[in-house]
Amino acid sequence: MPAIPFVKLSDRARVPEAAFSDDAAFDLYSAEDGVIPARGRATIGTAVAIEVPAGYCALVLPRSGLASKFGISVLNSPGVVDSGYRGEIRVVLANHSESEFVVKLGDRIAQLALMKIPEVEFIEVESLSESTRGLGGFGHTGR
Repeated sequence: MPAIPFVKLSDRARVPEAAFSDDAAFDLYSAEDGVIPARGRATIGTAVAIEVPAGYCALVLPRSGLASKFGISVLNSPGVVDSGYRGEIRVVLANHSESEFVVKLGDRIAQLALMKIPEVEFIEVESLSESTRGLGGFGHTGR
């Protein structure tokens, strides 16, 4: 299991935590109060910086409870934290509801998951192999 060094950038920061030992992601906590206007967005700080191990990235993901109960999601989901980034993790939250949403200090606002990055190389070719799907794109399999 990779160790993730982290720095609390203020006394309002909380360590990312998993609720259960077998959870896939760690909760990220708000280090500030804020308001997300109806149909608007806001960037909320966590006051946490992490050192993602080489060969990995961290993904900032929405929390299902915020989405299902309040219409709150991570706007650029998933947000990608590259292994070379050392700044604060900030979360761009989008409010898809008709009511403003209040974020309080210490609220769980997103989840953070680690993902191993495979080493790949892009190779230019004249054509791609055939597949069952072919060129079918957005919505080609129906509703």
